[in-house]
Amino acid sequence: MQYLLDSHTFLWYISGNSDLSSKAKSIIETENSELLISIASLWEISIKYGLGKLEINGTYDSIAEDLMENDIEILPIDFVHTKVQANLPLHHKDPFDRILISQALSENIDIIGKDEVFDLYFKDGLTQRIW
Repeated sequence: MQYLLDSHTFLWYISGNSDLSSKAKSIIETENSELLISIASLWEISIKYGLGKLEINGTYDSIAEDLMENDIEILPIDFVHTKVQANLPLHHKDPFDRILISQALSENIDIIGKDEVFDLYFKDGLTQRIW
């Protein structure tokens, strides 16, 4: 099954942060889980890192190694994702989170993340937030 990792989920996993839920960690470490991270998350991480608002182990370049080591694929943003985002209700105003929600809805991929506001978008039952 495919899972889309929220930015904090990815960062907490690679750093061994104890704030990562045991359920999230278990799914990430399950051999048959297909893990994805949005290019939007990488963009968000690079912006915060560049501004000095985010510390990561190593340099930003080390993120590529973390992705490869953990077999995490990058999910690009396409027009359909932006079309869904344009029509989302404003439960969540963060543009990075809104595109993640749009990608999850468009691709029918569950999101692994802590943000409970995501649940307001996943009432159809086809997509869910896991934590």
